[in-house]
Amino acid sequence: MSAVIFLRHAKSDWDAEWAEDLDRPLSERGRRAAAAVGTFLAEAGHVPNLVLCSPATRARQTLELAVTAGNWTCPIETADELYYGSVDHMVALACRRQVPVLMLVGHEPTMSSTLEYMTGAELRMPTGAIARVNLNIDNSGELEWLIPPRLLTGG
Repeated sequence: MSAVIFLRHAKSDWDAEWAEDLDRPLSERGRRAAAAVGTFLAEAGHVPNLVLCSPATRARQTLELAVTAGNWTCPIETADELYYGSVDHMVALACRRQVPVLMLVGHEPTMSSTLEYMTGAELRMPTGAIARVNLNIDNSGELEWLIPPRLLTGG
Protein backbone atom coordinates (compact mmCIF):
# COMPACT_ATOMS: atom_id res chain seq x y z
CA MET A 1 0.00 0.00 0.00
CA SER A 2 1.25 3.46 -0.78
CA ALA A 3 0.67 6.55 1.34
CA VAL A 4 0.56 10.31 0.99
CA ILE A 5 1.73 12.69 3.68
CA PHE A 6 0.13 16.10 3.39
CA LEU A 7 2.09 19.01 4.86
CA ARG A 8 0.43 22.39 4.94
CA HIS A 9 3.02 25.16 4.95
CA ALA A 10 3.78 26.49 8.42
CA LYS A 11 2.65 29.87 9.77
CA SER A 12 3.63 32.71 7.46
CA ASP A 13 4.76 36.21 8.37
CA TRP A 14 2.13 38.69 7.22
CA ASP A 15 4.26 41.59 8.50
CA ALA A 16 7.29 40.74 6.37
CA GLU A 17 8.09 42.52 3.12
CA TRP A 18 6.73 40.61 0.12
CA ALA A 19 5.55 41.72 -3.30
CA GLU A 20 3.30 38.80 -4.26
CA ASP A 21 1.55 36.10 -2.27
CA LEU A 22 4.06 33.59 -3.67
CA ASP A 23 6.84 35.51 -1.87
CA ARG A 24 5.39 35.54 1.66
CA PRO A 25 7.92 33.96 4.07
CA LEU A 26 7.50 32.00 7.29
CA SER A 27 7.16 33.59 10.71
CA GLU A 28 9.47 32.56 13.54
CA ARG A 29 6.66 30.39 14.94
CA GLY A 30 6.33 28.76 11.52
CA ARG A 31 10.05 28.10 11.37
CA ARG A 32 9.93 26.27 14.72
CA ALA A 33 6.90 24.23 13.64
CA ALA A 34 8.50 23.22 10.33
CA ALA A 35 11.64 21.99 12.08
CA ALA A 36 9.51 20.05 14.60
CA VAL A 37 7.64 18.35 11.76
CA GLY A 38 10.90 17.24 10.15
CA THR A 39 12.25 15.84 13.40
CA PHE A 40 8.98 14.07 14.20
CA LEU A 41 8.72 12.38 10.81
CA ALA A 42 12.34 11.20 10.99
CA GLU A 43 12.02 9.87 14.54
CA ALA A 44 8.70 8.16 13.77
CA GLY A 45 10.07 6.51 10.63
CA HIS A 46 7.75 8.38 8.26
CA VAL A 47 10.26 10.17 6.02
CA PRO A 48 8.79 10.34 2.51
CA ASN A 49 10.39 8.72 -0.52
CA LEU A 50 9.59 11.76 -2.69
CA VAL A 51 8.38 15.28 -1.93
CA LEU A 52 6.39 17.51 -4.28
CA CYS A 53 6.33 21.11 -3.07
CA SER A 54 4.45 24.27 -3.99
CA PRO A 55 6.63 27.00 -5.51
CA ALA A 56 5.53 29.48 -2.80
CA THR A 57 8.31 30.75 -0.52
CA ARG A 58 6.51 29.74 2.69
CA ALA A 59 6.00 26.17 1.40
CA ARG A 60 9.62 25.85 0.23
CA GLN A 61 10.89 27.24 3.56
CA THR A 62 8.67 24.82 5.48
CA LEU A 63 10.08 21.92 3.51
CA GLU A 64 13.70 23.10 3.74
CA LEU A 65 13.48 23.40 7.54
CA ALA A 66 11.78 20.01 7.88
CA VAL A 67 14.37 18.32 5.65
CA THR A 68 17.26 19.89 7.57
CA ALA A 69 15.85 19.11 11.02
CA GLY A 70 14.97 15.53 10.07
CA ASN A 71 18.11 14.94 7.99
CA TRP A 72 16.04 13.59 5.09
CA THR A 73 17.68 12.56 1.83
CA CYS A 74 14.64 12.06 -0.41
CA PRO A 75 14.24 13.70 -3.83
CA ILE A 76 12.32 16.99 -3.95
CA GLU A 77 10.44 18.47 -6.90
CA THR A 78 8.47 21.67 -7.33
CA ALA A 79 4.89 21.23 -8.53
CA ASP A 80 2.99 24.35 -9.60
CA GLU A 81 -0.29 22.45 -9.13
CA LEU A 82 0.29 22.59 -5.38
CA TYR A 83 -0.12 26.38 -5.49
CA TYR A 84 -2.46 26.92 -8.41
CA GLY A 85 -4.28 23.59 -8.61
CA SER A 86 -7.55 22.09 -7.48
CA VAL A 87 -8.49 18.97 -5.54
CA ASP A 88 -8.44 17.06 -8.85
CA HIS A 89 -4.86 18.19 -9.43
CA MET A 90 -3.83 17.10 -5.92
CA VAL A 91 -5.45 13.68 -6.28
CA ALA A 92 -3.79 13.22 -9.67
CA LEU A 93 -0.39 14.14 -8.20
CA ALA A 94 -0.88 11.73 -5.30
CA CYS A 95 -1.99 8.83 -7.48
CA ARG A 96 0.37 9.33 -10.42
CA ARG A 97 3.61 8.86 -8.47
CA GLN A 98 4.36 5.25 -7.66
CA VAL A 99 6.45 5.57 -4.51
CA PRO A 100 5.76 4.01 -1.11
CA VAL A 101 5.35 7.38 0.64
CA LEU A 102 4.79 10.64 -1.23
CA MET A 103 4.67 14.02 0.51
CA LEU A 104 2.71 16.97 -0.87
CA VAL A 105 3.54 20.41 0.57
CA GLY A 106 0.81 22.93 -0.15
CA HIS A 107 -1.90 25.34 0.91
CA GLU A 108 -5.46 25.79 2.06
CA PRO A 109 -8.19 25.28 1.22
CA THR A 110 -6.94 22.63 -1.22
CA MET A 111 -5.10 20.55 1.39
CA SER A 112 -8.19 20.06 3.60
CA SER A 113 -10.49 19.62 0.62
CA THR A 114 -8.24 16.92 -0.83
CA LEU A 115 -8.07 15.11 2.50
CA GLU A 116 -11.85 15.21 2.72
CA TYR A 117 -12.23 13.95 -0.84
CA MET A 118 -9.80 11.07 -0.36
CA THR A 119 -10.97 9.95 3.09
CA GLY A 120 -14.64 10.93 3.13
CA ALA A 121 -14.10 12.60 6.51
CA GLU A 122 -14.52 16.30 7.27
CA LEU A 123 -11.01 17.47 8.13
CA ARG A 124 -9.20 20.76 8.59
CA MET A 125 -5.47 21.27 8.30
CA PRO A 126 -4.13 24.18 10.33
CA THR A 127 -0.89 25.81 9.22
CA GLY A 128 2.05 23.48 9.73
CA ALA A 129 -0.12 20.37 10.17
CA ILE A 130 0.78 16.97 8.75
CA ALA A 131 -1.57 14.17 7.78
CA ARG A 132 -0.91 10.67 6.50
CA VAL A 133 -3.39 8.94 4.20
CA ASN A 134 -2.94 5.30 3.27
CA LEU A 135 -4.16 4.84 -0.29
CA ASN A 136 -6.49 2.07 -1.39
CA ILE A 137 -6.40 0.46 -4.82
CA ASP A 138 -9.22 2.77 -6.00
CA ASN A 139 -7.27 5.91 -4.94
CA SER A 140 -9.53 6.53 -1.97
CA GLY A 141 -7.72 6.67 1.32
CA GLU A 142 -7.81 6.06 5.02
CA LEU A 143 -6.54 8.71 7.40
CA GLU A 144 -3.83 7.25 9.62
CA TRP A 145 -3.12 10.48 11.49
CA LEU A 146 -3.52 14.25 11.42
CA ILE A 147 -1.15 16.17 13.68
CA PRO A 148 -1.30 19.92 14.29
CA PRO A 149 2.07 21.57 14.96
CA ARG A 150 1.14 22.55 18.52
CA LEU A 151 1.40 18.87 19.49
CA LEU A 152 4.98 18.82 18.23
CA THR A 153 6.14 22.20 19.55
CA GLY A 154 4.28 22.29 22.86
CA GLY A 155 2.50 25.49 21.95
